[in-house]
Amino acid sequence: MIRSLLATLLLASAASAAQQPPNIVFIFCDDLAYQAISCYGDHRKLLDTPNMDRLAKEGMRFDRCLVTNSICGPSRAVIQTGKYSHANGFYNNSNSKFDSSQPTFPKVMHEHGYQMAMIGKWHLMTDPVGYDYWHVLPGQGAYYNPPMIDNGKNVKHEGYVTDIIGDITLDWLKQRDKTKPFMMMCQHKAPHREWEPPVRYLGFDKDRVYEEPETLFDSYSGRSKAVSDHDMGIDRTMTDRDTKLVVPGNLNEEQKKAWNAYYEPRNAKYREAAPAGRDLVKWRYQRYMHDYLACVKAVDDNVGRVLDYLDKEGLTENTVVMLSSDQGFYLGEHGWFDKRWIFEESLRTPFLVRWPGVIKPGSTSSKIVSLIDFASTFLDIAQCPNLPDVHGRSLVPIFKGETPADWRKSLYYHYYEYPVPHHVRPHYGVITDRYKLIHYYTPDVDDWELMDREKDPLEVKSFYSDPAYADTVKELKAEIVRLQAEVKETVPPPRFTHGNKAFDGEKNPPTQEQPKGQGAGKGKGKGGGKKKAE
Repeated sequence: MIRSLLATLLLASAASAAQQPPNIVFIFCDDLAYQAISCYGDHRKLLDTPNMDRLAKEGMRFDRCLVTNSICGPSRAVIQTGKYSHANGFYNNSNSKFDSSQPTFPKVMHEHGYQMAMIGKWHLMTDPVGYDYWHVLPGQGAYYNPPMIDNGKNVKHEGYVTDIIGDITLDWLKQRDKTKPFMMMCQHKAPHREWEPPVRYLGFDKDRVYEEPETLFDSYSGRSKAVSDHDMGIDRTMTDRDTKLVVPGNLNEEQKKAWNAYYEPRNAKYREAAPAGRDLVKWRYQRYMHDYLACVKAVDDNVGRVLDYLDKEGLTENTVVMLSSDQGFYLGEHGWFDKRWIFEESLRTPFLVRWPGVIKPGSTSSKIVSLIDFASTFLDIAQCPNLPDVHGRSLVPIFKGETPADWRKSLYYHYYEYPVPHHVRPHYGVITDRYKLIHYYTPDVDDWELMDREKDPLEVKSFYSDPAYADTVKELKAEIVRLQAEVKETVPPPRFTHGNKAFDGEKNPPTQEQPKGQGAGKGKGKGGGKKKAE
């Protein structure tokens, strides 16, 4: 009888444990290009990322995870709220401040018993709300010896930022309340500009000569002025700081010694050769690839550290691990670095998910998903009610291999920030599996472009004026109108959404942050720190 009672209690305990919602580890990067993750199969084979690849091997790789506004602060606000920029009030990195009084997923999860932690890059200009613990970088943060804000207290760390974020992440996981489910948001600065590698990976590629992208010297022929008149080119925009011709000012003596030992002999050869024109672009591209990929390599190390911890502590089976980025990034395509555009490399962001027992290992999805889906997905996994009026949907059915019949076939996109820092004209558009219809609308352009990824996967040609596409253009314009109505955005948007910097010839540019009632943040907060528009 006693044995029978014990067996019943054990079964009841096991059933109760099985019903508990899983933990969630969300690893988020800044400017992480899918081209740099080996499981995405870029033909250049830029880098091996075994730990990120492990997530794909043991879970699901999404091949069409798209952003709605390709810039870091706005993407983070989208994730917190599940809403487009015009609905959450955070349009750009110039004058936006997150309204932390609005509904967000961490508040709901916290109310339903989850321990919530935010560690790393926050970049929303107000303090995190809804988290038991937060330890974040001020603004963009620094790669070496970064100041951080530990639950409102200013602190200073010694070391490399990616490793420090990894350390703090593991420390919190070890000290958490083990009786409650948790969500860890581990948000890396890397591989954001200026792409400063860790000392241990200086020279990791042994001076490899990287294959150049086919469009490195894109002429933008036949394209809108909005595309050609930019300030984010490897040829025209990269600085001596970007290319490591000057030493960062925040290195300690030991770091500086290692830095100079690697860069100075190579910089001396550069100065002696004095490349110009196309040769200069080629040299900068090679330096860029070394530095950027070394930063990604450090992120991959720290992904591995988290996965190893989950394994060691027996948490793997009941923990969902997601990895993504605030947008994609240009690795020389079209002669660019940075993001912002509706075009593929900046629009498409990596997204890898592992959920043992739910996601079939090694699976892939080509469905159009987006950062606007993440809040609803987190809440669904946590068995919490969804946020009101969200624009996204839970991805849990797709995780289970059961894509809803009414899943989206298109996605609306809107980028606002202009003219600084990279002179990319505001534009909106619609994306389908095959097409992108784009409208550049201010201040000195009123142009449309149509991209056909089936016929032109490199996106170097607009088919908008081709009579053969007239019906396609008509259908996609109607789809833009439908989507704008669905998400309740009126265009053109208010002037402040583009930032406070004057347009060329503008006499009265905005001089204040967005007015009350437009999603303005409540107070300065310490979580934002000093702003740097990127």
